[in-house]
Amino acid sequence: MSSTLLLIIIFICFISLGLPDGLLGAGWPSIHLELNVPLSFAGYVTMIIAGGTIVSSLLSDKIISKFGTKWIIVISIALTALGLFGFSFSHSYFMLCLFAIPYGLGAGAIDSALNNYVAVNYKPKQMNWLHSFWGVGALTGPYVMGAFLNNGQSWTLGYLTIAIVQSVILILVLSTLKLWDKPSSLSHDEKPSKTPEKKKKTLSFFQVWGLKGAAFLFIGFFAYCSLETTAGLWAASYLTINRGISASLAATFASLFYIGITAGRFASGFVSGRLGDKLLIRIGLGVMLLGAFLIIIPSNSITPLIGLVTFGLGCAPIYPALIHETPGNFGKENSQAVIGIQMASAYVGSTFMPPVFGYIAEYVDILYFPYYLLFFLVLLVIMVELLNGVMKKKEVSRRGHKSRRGLLRYLSF
Repeated sequence: MSSTLLLIIIFICFISLGLPDGLLGAGWPSIHLELNVPLSFAGYVTMIIAGGTIVSSLLSDKIISKFGTKWIIVISIALTALGLFGFSFSHSYFMLCLFAIPYGLGAGAIDSALNNYVAVNYKPKQMNWLHSFWGVGALTGPYVMGAFLNNGQSWTLGYLTIAIVQSVILILVLSTLKLWDKPSSLSHDEKPSKTPEKKKKTLSFFQVWGLKGAAFLFIGFFAYCSLETTAGLWAASYLTINRGISASLAATFASLFYIGITAGRFASGFVSGRLGDKLLIRIGLGVMLLGAFLIIIPSNSITPLIGLVTFGLGCAPIYPALIHETPGNFGKENSQAVIGIQMASAYVGSTFMPPVFGYIAEYVDILYFPYYLLFFLVLLVIMVELLNGVMKKKEVSRRGHKSRRGLLRYLSF
C-alpha cells in the first residue's frame, strides 16, 4: 500500500515537472511586448534554463549520494517554485534571466532523481506511466497560461498559478517523506529492493562514459531528444510552408504529436511487462520509421498529418524504456550516475538541435525537415542496436563465468 501511495506522489511530482515547460512559449508573445525586448530573446531564457538542467543532471549522482533522493526532490521542487514565483513578479528581462537559474537547476535534479528511483524500484509499466504524466503537465501548462491571456489578464498570473501548484506539491512531498525510506514491492524482480541512497564512492564523469555501452546510450539519448523536440517545434511550420496545409490544421496536428506521445506512453504501460523494454523500443523505432516515411511521401495533404501522429506514437516508449533498462544494463549501484548523464545528453539535444534546423530552414529550405528527423532516427537505431550488442556480450560472458565457477565447485567436490 505504501509503495502504491508513493508511486502516486511520484506521478504528481512528474506532472509538476511538466507543468512549467510550455509556459514560456505560450506566454512569450505577451511577455516580450510587456518587457520591451525582441521576440528572439526567449531563446536566451530557455538556454539559461537548459544550462541549469544540464549542470544539475551531471551533478545528480554526487548530490543524491550525499543527501538522498527524497531531500533532492524537496530541494528541486523548492527551487522550481522559487523560479516560477520569480517569473510571476518579474518586471524586467534581467529578472526573468535571473530566476531562470533556480528553475533550471531544480528541473534537472528532480528529473534525474525520479527517473532513477522509478527505474530501480518499479516495473516498466510504471516508468511509461511516469512519463505520460509528464505529458499531462506539459499539455496543461499552456492551457493555464492561455486561459489568463484570453481573459485579458497578465501572463504573470499564469506563472503565479503554477508556482502555487508547485508549492502545494512541495508540502505534499514534505508530509510523506517517510514513504521514501520504504522499499518498493513493485520492482524489477518482484523482490523488495531499496534505492541505494548512499554509496561509498561515486563514479566520475569520465568513469561513467568508460562503462561498456554507456557512450552508445548517451548518443542515443541525444539523438532521440533532438528529433522529438525538432518535430514538436518545426512540424507546424513544415506542414504549412512546404505541404500547403492551413496554419490552424497544422497547429492542431502538431499538438496531436505530443498527445500521441502521452497517450502512447500510457498505453505502453499495459504491454511493457509482456513485451519487455528492448522489444518495446524496437517496435517504437519501427513505428517512427513508418511515420517519417509517411511525412516524406509527396502525396496528398492527409498523409504527412497521419505520418506526424504516427511518428509521435512511435516516440512514446523509447525514452522511458531506455531509462528503465539502465539499472539492469549498468547495475543499480551505477544507475544514478548513468541516468544523470542520460538526462544531460537529452537536454543538450533538445536545446541545441532544433535551432540548428532553424538555420537550415531559413538559409537552405524547410523541405529537409523529415530528412533531418530521419538522420537522428537512423543514428538512434544504430546506437540502440550497438548497446544491445554490448549488453548481450556482457550477459553471455556473465553466464559463462557462472558456468565455469559451477564446474570448478563440482570438480573440487
